[in-house]
Amino acid sequence: MPHISYAPDAGLWLLTTPHTSYAVRTDRSGAPCHVAWGGRLTLDEAREIAARPHPVDREANSFEGRPPVGEELPVDGGARYGVPSLQVRFVDGTRALEWEPVGHEIRERPDGAGELDLVFRDRHYPLSIVLHYRVHHDSDVIERWTSLRNTGADDIVLLRADAAAWTLPPRADYRLSHVTGEWAAETQLRRETLPFGETVLTSRRGISSHHLNPWVMLDDGGASEDHGQVWSAALAWSGSWRVTVQRTSDGRAGFTGGAGHDAATTLRLGPGETHTTPRFAGLHTRGGFGAASRAWHAYTRAHVLPHPDEIRPVLYNSWEATGFDIDEKRQMDLAARAAELGAELYVMDDGWFGARRGDRAGLGDWTPSPDRFPRGLAPLADEVHRLGMLFGLWVEPEMVNADSDLYRAHPDWVLHFPHRTRTELRNQLVLNFARDDVAEWAYAWLTALVADHGVDFLKWDMNRPFSEAGPSGPDGDDRLWSTYVRNLYRVIDRLRADHPRLRVEACSGGGGRVDLGILSRTDQAWPSDNTDAADRIAIQHGYSQLYPASTMAAWVTDVPNELTSRSVPLAFRFHVATAGVLGVGGDLTRWSDEEIAEGAAFVDAYKRVRHLVQHGVQYRLRAPVDDGPSVVQYASADRAETLVLAWRRTPRRGRPELPVHLAGLDPAAVYRDMTTGVAHHARVLMEHGLPLELPAGDWASTAVHLKRVS
Repeated sequence: MPHISYAPDAGLWLLTTPHTSYAVRTDRSGAPCHVAWGGRLTLDEAREIAARPHPVDREANSFEGRPPVGEELPVDGGARYGVPSLQVRFVDGTRALEWEPVGHEIRERPDGAGELDLVFRDRHYPLSIVLHYRVHHDSDVIERWTSLRNTGADDIVLLRADAAAWTLPPRADYRLSHVTGEWAAETQLRRETLPFGETVLTSRRGISSHHLNPWVMLDDGGASEDHGQVWSAALAWSGSWRVTVQRTSDGRAGFTGGAGHDAATTLRLGPGETHTTPRFAGLHTRGGFGAASRAWHAYTRAHVLPHPDEIRPVLYNSWEATGFDIDEKRQMDLAARAAELGAELYVMDDGWFGARRGDRAGLGDWTPSPDRFPRGLAPLADEVHRLGMLFGLWVEPEMVNADSDLYRAHPDWVLHFPHRTRTELRNQLVLNFARDDVAEWAYAWLTALVADHGVDFLKWDMNRPFSEAGPSGPDGDDRLWSTYVRNLYRVIDRLRADHPRLRVEACSGGGGRVDLGILSRTDQAWPSDNTDAADRIAIQHGYSQLYPASTMAAWVTDVPNELTSRSVPLAFRFHVATAGVLGVGGDLTRWSDEEIAEGAAFVDAYKRVRHLVQHGVQYRLRAPVDDGPSVVQYASADRAETLVLAWRRTPRRGRPELPVHLAGLDPAAVYRDMTTGVAHHARVLMEHGLPLELPAGDWASTAVHLKRVS
């Protein structure tokens, strides 16, 4: 059970999760300061740590000021020279903030979660600050966020308002883990020594972005996949963001993060108004990066996803088969083949609406194209349902082509600045969802589309970032960036409330908008437009550092791959896609009956193990390497069965392929290979390993399904 304790004699609060503790106190100036974050502590043990000389209390020379890390929310004011989490400007131009503690509240939620609010105000000006903490009974993730309220009669300008700052214990060295990338090459894992000074990870694009993702992991440089302490945090926000990691000369490290990038964070807080930041959740784990990932996966399933207990269906998507060349007959032909393959969800992609014949026209005109679907979408939806599949559609509600009826009627609805060029990317402009009338328009046509056509699933895409992000707020502030995201959330939330059976996939030209914020109102995400199985191994490896396989859509498409021109065997493609939510995107009308039969066998095999992939515990047994196999294992929580997936690009003479040591098994049990019938003792599999027995040659892969028999 989560527990929150208070020691009034020390001004100390202790939050306890199943395996960790987090302690915070107020210092002599009234500022909230970090005490400890790591293994479990009693209140007396935390009190002992708090009694030690704290860096902010020590005498220092005239050049040091307060340490850059060590406060729960560093502010701009006094002798602070680190990165401020909170910067304000009051009506008389004063920018410094001084803390005055007001009180605290500890409460238990109906779901058993514990919450702590630390309430402060500025010593002179009418600003109330509340630091929020939440702990769950089944997770070591600690959720943090901040709310700011103007209690006076004049506006207060928020120049920067991060959600939280996190402080690590002193270590001799620190290493930073995060992902980088670009379109079609997202979530490339990086681990590098944390340099002294400030390291800024950010997106200025209005989305969480392909190039970075809003999470970080830190360790002392010695953690491995299976061993060592790891401190990590993830921001639940789908717009621009910034996380600044600091390493100081006195052996400390920490990071602060929140919504908005460096040049777009100013918000004017009117009298009586409250601004609440997104959540910036943190986690401490032992057991290496693997344990950290498994804890994030479990937290996401338990406390983020709207329908975590569901089994995601096998999907077929028409895009790579048809492109924009869509019509009713061809879609029905594809649907028949998809049903034969074993698909459970049929999704018609771009090209079904308005004058959409390519990417230059039609976006914004969301009615079925009369020449392509003269009877509307009902006949196709009915046929898909008759074939036993769910019916889905691709939509891009946040975008518009200049060549569209919508833009001609409402040119003011897009992001733009007066007297400046309206930059088009992929021949499209961004609709200003920060405008309530634009958000209401989007909600209205979406809810009608779902209701009128029996739509079960939406692939919600966004194929470009922001530019010309205006007009700005009434006083020139930057609220557009945050209001856009909040209105986006409201549209999706209202749509799902109207249609409880509707399921949604998050997409932004692939993995451009994957984060805990969007996942809290969608069911799965599209990690990349790159469906090349060889490239997907690394993309999926990076994705899995934080996000669970149940959210990761993975397709089998035709070869040569349309992006890389690489050809790999069908078995390799299916085995790579089996690591997530399986989908198929090839042109099935060109598949031979033999290929359909082979694909159907792989689909059937996936259905027998997808409960392990989507709801099991993931172990990354071997990371992707060019000249050796990459191996991932999924085990059931009760240790009754497990799935091992292995992929090898090419063998290399002189490099032995060693048995792979499994995890998550009942050590006293025997497990049977459901394909070969061979029985294995669990201790042998864990201590001596499972021989992979990959096929000879390049692009070899295998899937081994083991069930406990005793």
